[in-house]
Amino acid sequence: MGGSGKTTLIAKTYNCEIIKRHFECSAWITVSQTYSIEDLFRSFIRQFYEAAKQAVPLDLITTSYRQLVEMLVNFLERKRYVVVLDDVWDTELWNNIKVALPNSQYGCRVIITTRMEDIAAKSFEAGSNIHHIKPMEEIEAWTLFCMKAFPWNASRSPQELEDLAKDVVVKCQGLPLAVVSLGGLFSTKRSELEWKTSYNGLNWELSNNSILQPIKSILLVSYNDLPYRLKHCFLYCCLFPEDYVIKRKRLARLWVAEGFVEKVRGLTPEEIADRYLVELIRRSLLQMVETDGFGLPKACKMHDMLRELAISKSEEENFCALYDERTGVTRQEGAIRRLSIQASRAEIKLWEDMTQLRSFHLFVSDDADPTTINKFVSGFRLLRVLDLQDAPIELLPDHIVTLFNLRYLNLKRTRIKKLPEPIGRLYNLETLNISQTQVVVLPNGIVNLKNLKFLLSYRLNEEMIYDFGYVCGTQFPRKLSTLDKLQFLGCVEADSFVVKEIRSMTQLVRLYISNIEGSHEEDLCFAIQNMPLLRQLSVKAAEEDQILRMDALKSPPPFLEELVLIGKLGNIPQWFQALQNLRRLTLLGSRLRDDPLSHLEALPNLRRLDLAKVYEEQNLEFENGFSNLENLGIYNCSNLQRITIAMGVMPGIRQLGIGSCGMLTEVPSGIKHLTKLEKLLLVNVGEDLVKRIEEPSGVDRPNVQHIPFVGYFYQTSSGWSTRNISSFFDSIPTEKGLDTTDTPEETKSQEGKEESSGGNSKDKISSKPGLNKERLP
Repeated sequence: MGGSGKTTLIAKTYNCEIIKRHFECSAWITVSQTYSIEDLFRSFIRQFYEAAKQAVPLDLITTSYRQLVEMLVNFLERKRYVVVLDDVWDTELWNNIKVALPNSQYGCRVIITTRMEDIAAKSFEAGSNIHHIKPMEEIEAWTLFCMKAFPWNASRSPQELEDLAKDVVVKCQGLPLAVVSLGGLFSTKRSELEWKTSYNGLNWELSNNSILQPIKSILLVSYNDLPYRLKHCFLYCCLFPEDYVIKRKRLARLWVAEGFVEKVRGLTPEEIADRYLVELIRRSLLQMVETDGFGLPKACKMHDMLRELAISKSEEENFCALYDERTGVTRQEGAIRRLSIQASRAEIKLWEDMTQLRSFHLFVSDDADPTTINKFVSGFRLLRVLDLQDAPIELLPDHIVTLFNLRYLNLKRTRIKKLPEPIGRLYNLETLNISQTQVVVLPNGIVNLKNLKFLLSYRLNEEMIYDFGYVCGTQFPRKLSTLDKLQFLGCVEADSFVVKEIRSMTQLVRLYISNIEGSHEEDLCFAIQNMPLLRQLSVKAAEEDQILRMDALKSPPPFLEELVLIGKLGNIPQWFQALQNLRRLTLLGSRLRDDPLSHLEALPNLRRLDLAKVYEEQNLEFENGFSNLENLGIYNCSNLQRITIAMGVMPGIRQLGIGSCGMLTEVPSGIKHLTKLEKLLLVNVGEDLVKRIEEPSGVDRPNVQHIPFVGYFYQTSSGWSTRNISSFFDSIPTEKGLDTTDTPEETKSQEGKEESSGGNSKDKISSKPGLNKERLP
């Protein structure tokens, strides 16, 4: 049954060091209910080649089925490999893929997880063993339930609730997902009366609804206990493909655009939406995939069973419809209000009675037919949400400007090159995301979007990561200040008119601005100083050798949490001492001759610090402070030869990244004092430094033996490769196997997204470590 712990058990096995040493290469593939055999083979090839530390063949996307099979057979013919096929639904899967997995005499293994008995019982010819997951023991279930239900009481049941709590655990029948879900449900209850009311509802569902299987009954109770608005927010998540990793900010803006979020005085709708998401995660109705530096979930996903529940409820309540090219639309009766298309191509017919459509989401992998997109959009007069992120489209339909009710337009990572001039007719638009598109200049009509709150327009140059040219701005028209509801502006390319206009935009919460000249200093600093709500600020100089002057800023915004300065600094500005709420700081291209650390070490709330091309001297010494720092990155410091960390400095650091510091030949002195360090990431460093760690007799090996993961990231002709050189892998030959920072669960999330969102890999963990592509550097 779903939620019984199949994937967890296999992940434990797959990550076992004995297993890793035994096999020469490995692959973990999440198959899911719909899959393309060619895409599966491509995923096999990528993972096998990476595990064997070989360059992944180029142009896999254009390789034919026959060529893929030949490539796999030739590669695996004399190797001992292990393959995990997670979440298998198709009884014919093995027949479809076995041709590419040679059954050699070397002792290869294929592990399949499935919730379907007929797949497990199928003959696999080579001999197979079936392991049925047993329910949790009563004491295990009770311990887990108490951890979830009573976190406020040291994970122990209060005396007056113990009998009820034990009855609830019995109803779970040892199913981990049920235990966790109900634990989350009852954690919101305090009084005995509240417990009895919820328990009585649970008992009725389990006792009387014979059609529903136990897990569905339990999850329905959790769903039914949700407040009205949270029910809609939960159901909305099923519009995303299976295993899709959903970013928090994206989801929050979608919920707001749909009208799901209530108004609360003193809080923005997006802040309320964040609370909704935290509540759904706390109730175990959504899974947290990633967290940010502020204690909030950064990304989440739906468990398969919960997604099925949401789809089922959505059909009952006519909430939304999903189209899959294999199974068709989930429902076709009555007016469709929300539609999600998940297919390889966007050649899908229009259904009758779609005039009431409010929300349209497109997830396609191959090139979309522009006429199809035009046809869809032209009939959606009442549309509020149009989400085309990652869709391979180049042209935006002209009549999109007629969608008067549109609140949310997401074109992120599409191939769009320009926006229609009359875009100002979208008077109700609140979110416009054109980040990482090819839009360089915004049309004049943009200034007529009087209700616009979020304008995301930054562009990234992937080839110049950690360098000055990584972030590029977009040219904005004049009269930008007329957008008086705008909260997020970035990345705007400055000129004298733009800098003067933002002086009146005191409502901004986030400002990303580039192309700053020396003559802009007074106006820019005056503007920033008068933005009391500003939380995130990024400023980039016009030229790499030009001084980024910020000294005219007398006092920074009081609630500033993130600061990015890109460009040469004469010195660290004096106002840095006032950054009491700063959590994240990035300095890129500062090229300082004076040690900047003395100005930063006392910042009380600093959690993440990234320094790229910041210091031009040979020694960087962390002598004091950084009491709350958790993540430190040092990159592109060409003269740096030695890093020293004194005892007691940054005691809570969990991740340290060092990249492209060619003169650095040893790990930071004092790194052994960083007892909480979980990851040391070395990017394009010298081989001498790697050997000092990797070789059994390496000088620096004793200094890093306490770090669970030491990753070496290096460039090859086919992209980035990684290997783990930590002491956890003493006996693993370095020429065999690839150990990445991904756990199988993380791999499952990312691969699920790649397959279900059309093979787009921009969000996969495949770029340099330490960089969050969803934010400016």
